[in-house]
Amino acid sequence: MNEPVLEQIAILTTPERTILDVPQGLDNSMAILSLIVWYVSSGATLFTNKYILSYFDGDAFSLGTNQLIFSVVAGYIQIQWTKINSSVHQRTPMRIQQILRDMLFIGICRFITVILGLIAIKYIAVSLVATIKSSSPLFTVIISRIILREKTNYWTKLSMIPITIGLALCCSFDLSFHFVGFICALGTNIFDCLQNVYSKVLISGEKYRYTAIELQFWASFIACFVQLPLLFYNVDVSSELQSTSQSLILLYLFNGFVYHIQSVAAYAVMAYISPITHSVANTVKRAVLIWLSVLLFHNPVTFLSGFGTFIVICGVIFYNKARDVEKPKTIFSHNNSTTKTWRVV
Repeated sequence: MNEPVLEQIAILTTPERTILDVPQGLDNSMAILSLIVWYVSSGATLFTNKYILSYFDGDAFSLGTNQLIFSVVAGYIQIQWTKINSSVHQRTPMRIQQILRDMLFIGICRFITVILGLIAIKYIAVSLVATIKSSSPLFTVIISRIILREKTNYWTKLSMIPITIGLALCCSFDLSFHFVGFICALGTNIFDCLQNVYSKVLISGEKYRYTAIELQFWASFIACFVQLPLLFYNVDVSSELQSTSQSLILLYLFNGFVYHIQSVAAYAVMAYISPITHSVANTVKRAVLIWLSVLLFHNPVTFLSGFGTFIVICGVIFYNKARDVEKPKTIFSHNNSTTKTWRVV
């Protein structure tokens, strides 16, 4: 009998184990439900971002702060809920000074990622932003090589060619192309990859392993701490609150809610499928969002731009497959200090 998904996630995020033996694959109802929630919430976040910024002339700093505050509040509630309901022995808590030192870089990266992503959506079409974000493997390989000295095999390097060509086609022939929007979308990719690479270092630390919930909470907390002064500097908050319509306030609340649900659903999906399958599912999600955005916002798409998007998606799938066959995955169990080889299918 399978355990409830929420209990599985609570155990998965505890420090005593890095991997939970859960059913692998999308062959049960809870896995399918989590995948659907992930897709729907991601689309709701992306489309409400565009709607608020373009049709309500919203401010990127205000919208980004709204999302981060929701992440901080919801992340704190999750941490407290896990402490109360987890039956696993609790760790000795880290000193706040050490946490801030560890999380400062990730928090700043998250702040930059959120702001640049929102600015990019304001200037260029959602489909082009999603295509640029789909090329993240290209930047992950480069950053991992520089920071972690991680070497990639021949097939992984070869998969970078279609991603690069497809991205060049999209940016050259997309009718919504705007230089500022392109630079911001590119910056979002780079800082998001930096955040992910450094997060892996903290999650697999030798002395202390942060959980995914802890990373989400503290990174959002520091990002929010950095962003609030900039918000008050760039935005007349009192005037904006007075001029904000009730409809826009409801949109802000809904946007913050689905932004957090998106993160929670992504963790739930990861509990059921392998990281490689998760990456493929994420690629499929971006492909769906690209074409939905074209239909919803009526963005004009040229043949070469659409063909470039198709090449990028194929390149990312090729990349995921290349990483799958590159080396066997090893799982460490802290309870019995043993290791075993895990073959991802």
